[in-house]
Amino acid sequence: MKAVRCTAWGPPESLVMEDMPDLLPGAGEVVVDVRAAGVNFPDVLTIQGKYQMRPPLPFTPGNEFAGVVRAVGAGVTAFAPGQHVIGFTRTGAFAEQALAPVGALLPMPTGMDFDVAAALTLTYGTAYHALADRGAVQPGETILVLGASGGVGLAAIEVGKALGARVIAAASSDDKLAVCAAHGADALIDYDRGDFREAIRAATDGRGPDIIVDPVGDKYSEPALRSIAWRGRHLVIGFAAGSIPTVPWNLMLLKGASVVGVFWGDFTRKENDAHRAAMAQLAAWHGQGKLRPLVSKRYALADTAQALNDMAARKVIGKVVITP
Repeated sequence: MKAVRCTAWGPPESLVMEDMPDLLPGAGEVVVDVRAAGVNFPDVLTIQGKYQMRPPLPFTPGNEFAGVVRAVGAGVTAFAPGQHVIGFTRTGAFAEQALAPVGALLPMPTGMDFDVAAALTLTYGTAYHALADRGAVQPGETILVLGASGGVGLAAIEVGKALGARVIAAASSDDKLAVCAAHGADALIDYDRGDFREAIRAATDGRGPDIIVDPVGDKYSEPALRSIAWRGRHLVIGFAAGSIPTVPWNLMLLKGASVVGVFWGDFTRKENDAHRAAMAQLAAWHGQGKLRPLVSKRYALADTAQALNDMAARKVIGKVVITP
């Protein structure tokens, strides 16, 4: 089978394609023929050695996929060859086959295609964990989503609406904001045009957002936090815009606000039952038409470097997938 390999820390161009032996499952493991693999910003950081976890070299990058069970190891009863599944692993998705422990797999809902399944796990799982769990959003509250046209951003718009909230989408162009509106955003802010704080104030009638969904960091975090409502929750998800921001702690004191970390990857492993319940809710909402994952582009396995470069350059709207 063919697999993309990271043999040294570096940019996407340093990745290589290798022919490798077919994977064999050990006890409690499953081998999946990958039909689609989601591309995410953490994949860019991982191959550069800049992510929270550094897998031992060499490794196959990619952490979410959808496909067909090829073989199961001893003791596996939950899955069988031929079954359609969704997987989330730290590595291994950018290949024709992926190996996963049973706990990292979910049955793929009937009627869902592989591209959507590969786009649902990390972004929608993160958005649900952020809003429903860490942010405890309530119906009628207002959510401000930064980087709203990205994978997590669009997911947060749809999950926020499904939870009964009002959603304000912030992005950097009219084209991106049009996509946000098409996915249910109630108000739109171009945060690179005019005074960002004044735009937030106008969109919230001066009250500020109850929840801030922040997967971007950099220069956008502090003005958003300064605008937060009393008892607001600023959800820190990632730093796709570049640097990790530093903010004055007195802002939280003055607003009675909380800054809350959202680390969905470890949540799936440390609270696997809660993760599975969350994914079941997301699958139900998808079946009801409340969630419409946007897969804006598909790349061949040989074009993995280009997919990662497009992600790093923030050219991606919604999600993109690799199709081996």
